[in-house]
Amino acid sequence: MAKEIEKKLDSFDSSDRKEALNQLREMVDSAKVSLPEPTDQTNLHFHSFYSYNYMGYSPAKLAWFGRKEGLAVAGVVDFDVLDGLEEFLYAAKLFGLKATVGMESRVFVPDLADKVINSPGEPGIAYNMGIGFTKAEFAADEQKFLNSLKDTAQERNISLAERVNKYLAPVELDYDKDVLSLTPAGNPTERHICLAYARKAKSVFTDEKALADFWTEKLDTDASQLELPDGRSFINALRAKTMKQGGIGYAVPDAKSFPTMQEFNDFVIKAGALAVLTWLDGTSDGESDIKKLFDVNIAAGAAVVNIIPDRNFTAGVNNEKLANLCQIVDYAGEKEMPIVVGTEMNSPGQRFIDDFKSAELSPFIDIFRKGAWVVYAHTALQYYGNMGYLSDWAKQEFKTVAEKNRFFEKLGEILQPCQQEKLAKLDENIAADEIINLFK
Repeated sequence: MAKEIEKKLDSFDSSDRKEALNQLREMVDSAKVSLPEPTDQTNLHFHSFYSYNYMGYSPAKLAWFGRKEGLAVAGVVDFDVLDGLEEFLYAAKLFGLKATVGMESRVFVPDLADKVINSPGEPGIAYNMGIGFTKAEFAADEQKFLNSLKDTAQERNISLAERVNKYLAPVELDYDKDVLSLTPAGNPTERHICLAYARKAKSVFTDEKALADFWTEKLDTDASQLELPDGRSFINALRAKTMKQGGIGYAVPDAKSFPTMQEFNDFVIKAGALAVLTWLDGTSDGESDIKKLFDVNIAAGAAVVNIIPDRNFTAGVNNEKLANLCQIVDYAGEKEMPIVVGTEMNSPGQRFIDDFKSAELSPFIDIFRKGAWVVYAHTALQYYGNMGYLSDWAKQEFKTVAEKNRFFEKLGEILQPCQQEKLAKLDENIAADEIINLFK
């Protein structure tokens, strides 16, 4: 029965999802479903169906599955929107899951304008993040900026689809019908567009050989060797041929295509969240000079580092990427910047949880968990008392970043979701030790 209820968690109808959550809560309360004790594993970088999750998971399902898997802390990070914030925080609290919410976007970095950073083939352009958001609606100026991220992204997507349509005819998309229908709130990504083309082609070419022949011609590769009609290798080939650098639909971005890193980070910080340095794998020109990368990000307000571990090692192989991973973990430690990690789940085959028991990641488990605790504690304190990691209270209370990190790590470790409302009663004159003592 639980599996049938779980299916409703991915409905585009929010009332269906809420009903399913409440049904699952009743099953837990009646001992029909048991939940495990939290482990030392975390994932603070799930994309939900509000941007793109290859399994179609909603924020509610990510919270439920995160709790079922025993995650110590979980977080959603969607592109250009905070649409899933309230649902994820509600669902997480309902099941006793420590939770955070982030947002990812692309930005222009003037100080690295001539360097490829973490957006392959695009000098000066970076994927950037904020994490620890506690609300999704803001004052006029901040709301205008947030809305512009989504609007600009959709303008790019519509123009992209128009160019690709001409190349892939007779496989042509009606953007509203074929693409927007794949999303619950009108925020499709390139991956949605790829999926829409895959489905459209399957409807045009119902014969398997005809379908393979069409894609072989358009992708200039033997499509019979790809995972047709919509598997990972096919989607990657389609994106590369039509949407990424050198592709038919690709438009070269410039300084005006995206907000600057500083503009994005200013919004994040004004919103009460934490600006994040997002790391790819250290192999680009922009990431290979790690000191410059950190200096630029820190100057723009970054306080946390995000890593996608799966991109940074191959099991059993001691290579450059693994060396780079060790380097950034060490350097972030020197800069006293907490590290958070996750798997994204925005491409077929990506894990729900990283392999923390692997030889490559096991040395970093404690570091990743402490980073997750910091962001969780920030989220709870900011949500209930405006006393988060960058708050006026924190600035007055802690003399050093190391001291502040120790407090947020400890609070994140001991604070349970069912206790969070106690934070609403705190006075901003309270000392950090007094807060810890409340939850021992």
